[in-house]
Amino acid sequence: MAAVLALAGCESDSAATADDGPSVVAPGKPGEAAQTLSADEAKKAVGDDSPNSADFGYVQRMIKHHRQALVMTGLAEKHAQSGTVRRLADRISAAQGPETKAMQGWQKRNGGPGEHAGHDHGAMPGMATGEQLAELREARGRAFDELFLKLMITHHQGAVTMATELLSDGNNVLVEEMANDVIAQQTSEINRMRGMS
Repeated sequence: MAAVLALAGCESDSAATADDGPSVVAPGKPGEAAQTLSADEAKKAVGDDSPNSADFGYVQRMIKHHRQALVMTGLAEKHAQSGTVRRLADRISAAQGPETKAMQGWQKRNGGPGEHAGHDHGAMPGMATGEQLAELREARGRAFDELFLKLMITHHQGAVTMATELLSDGNNVLVEEMANDVIAQQTSEINRMRGMS
């Protein structure tokens, strides 16, 4: 008898699924049972992750931020004395070049910079001033290494600050993933650079 009831229950579940389209099993919170949702219900449960102004602003600003880091790492190839500093600069460049392209691609897919195009980039945390970049361009050898590490630590700290703010204010899952990557990678590099300086 129990087997017949179980079979009948299975048949009614599959009939409901066939009428409503594919179903999705959504895990419950700790201590709660999972739920079976229709595709429409699952979409509503995920919520709207449309980019908001914080997402657009973060991407626009971080592209500019990364570009300055790439300028600094390019100088390290020519002027650093330490092989360790040159290798670190290569790693930073290898990460931030593709990240910049990914952010530009996100921007293009989501409507470009729009209202954020005129944002004041000078107020971004961690950005080196024109005078500091000029000093870095003139530095050579050990003096370059010391200034590069000092400026890049500050630059990375600024990026971590921006990414942390985005996690509080943003809405888009992909931008949040990019921000989490920035926090993890650049925090690790900050610790490495502090050990080198």
